[in-house]
Amino acid sequence: MRSQRKTATTLESRHVPVSAAAATSPTPPRALRERVVGATAIASAAAVLIDNVVVGWVNSPTYAAPMKEVLAFHANHPGAVATAVGLEALNVPLLLLFLTGLHGLVGRRGGAGVHWSRLAMAAGASFSAVMAFYAVLWDGVVLSAGELTEPSPVLELAWHMHAAAFAWSLPALGTTFIGAALATHAIRLTPPWQRLLGVAGGGLLLAAGAANLAIADGSAFLFVGVSGLAAWLVWLLATGVRLVRS
Repeated sequence: MRSQRKTATTLESRHVPVSAAAATSPTPPRALRERVVGATAIASAAAVLIDNVVVGWVNSPTYAAPMKEVLAFHANHPGAVATAVGLEALNVPLLLLFLTGLHGLVGRRGGAGVHWSRLAMAAGASFSAVMAFYAVLWDGVVLSAGELTEPSPVLELAWHMHAAAFAWSLPALGTTFIGAALATHAIRLTPPWQRLLGVAGGGLLLAAGAANLAIADGSAFLFVGVSGLAAWLVWLLATGVRLVRS
């Protein structure tokens, strides 16, 4: 009898269920995951803010500026554009990491927030793709300007396409904004005012994107989209700080 009991005990110790073994392995706490996602949101907002400060510091021309002014700026300030494009390249992985982490947080709680989070991820990927096109065209403007003494049709075309790419990025960002704001509100991660900010700011970005041709031609309607972009940065910072403080 003793030998049978000993044999049974030995077999049980050798065949420990996988679920029990997994339960004993260390896993990061939820608070740590939330802080990482929040830090990524703050870093993404900071990259966009620094980008705009660098470009504004050297008086970057608007899309309505004469081509001679556009040529002079890009011929004399290639470093500022290189910095801005580099920050845009950095913001792409930061934004995608934030949206992926946010989807993980929302997915653990389930509910309607999951669908909105999926929408935000898909729109964020589209936004990143358009911004890559935007940055490449800006590189082309700088490289073309360095060899010219007078504006050329190629330079003008590249500049207008650069403006059109920025306008096309606005509805993608607006959809990302609305999806993320509704997802976080659905799981009570953010207060009601952030949901309103997301819907209003995202709506401004969508409206600006609808005026794509006008913005590419230098329309002041661009500032409608800029207002939506400012709302996105406020939401991103507020959400990031809230998650980090959790």
